[in-house]
Amino acid sequence: MSWGLSNRISRIMKGGRTVMLAVDHGYFQGPTTGLENPRRTITPLLPFADSLMLTRGVLRTSVDPGQSVPIVLRVTGGTSILKELSNEVVVTSIEEAVRLNASAVAVSVFVGSEHEKQTLANLAQLVDEGERYGMPVLAVTAVGREMTRDARYLGLACRIAAELGASVVKTYYCEDFRKVVDGCPVPVVIAGGKKLPERDALQLAHDAISEGAVGVDMGRNIFQSTNPVGMIKAVQAVVHAGKGVDDAFHVFNEEEKASAKLR
Repeated sequence: MSWGLSNRISRIMKGGRTVMLAVDHGYFQGPTTGLENPRRTITPLLPFADSLMLTRGVLRTSVDPGQSVPIVLRVTGGTSILKELSNEVVVTSIEEAVRLNASAVAVSVFVGSEHEKQTLANLAQLVDEGERYGMPVLAVTAVGREMTRDARYLGLACRIAAELGASVVKTYYCEDFRKVVDGCPVPVVIAGGKKLPERDALQLAHDAISEGAVGVDMGRNIFQSTNPVGMIKAVQAVVHAGKGVDDAFHVFNEEEKASAKLR
């Protein structure tokens, strides 16, 4: 592994752990609830995120260039919720990622989908190009409605992504998650997925970390929370401070109480 690639990975993983803030939903969902105005959503959360996952459009328009938060740049897309989501292509080059000072690029792979081959080829292409520039590639094991999110399927998808050269894999938490992690030779982070009650989302993060994940990449469970700053602080407490769910939920509740007094 090159020094540049290792350096970029160390930016997004503090002490081997990471809390990524995913705000890339708009590339296929449009103005997602809570992300209608990306700048308004992102700005108060920046001090507490280890990195941001987003598209170049939102990076250019909604993040102050003076900020030092590491960027995980979404570089695949080309479809929307109105069409087959797995039919993705590379929409942003590695050269553009370097110009934007990204710390990693993110690509979705749809194992078992209609366009599986294309998405895996996208990953392989980006790994090759990333090696030339010392740019890590994060592979997202996207799951269609017809796919079962179990350890057998997710373990298959994660292992294929790692075999093709991904530096980090993002996947979903599931029963027997330890098997998924043990079968993947690169670090695994979990997706937050759909919005859950705050305590349930913290339980998800805690269970994943306990079973070998190095971090989380949460979006809706943070920016759609009743108190997004309190929620990202609580997730930080789980991932970086090793807090239990009750202690982390206390962090969230205290932040929510403090915010209520200022209204």
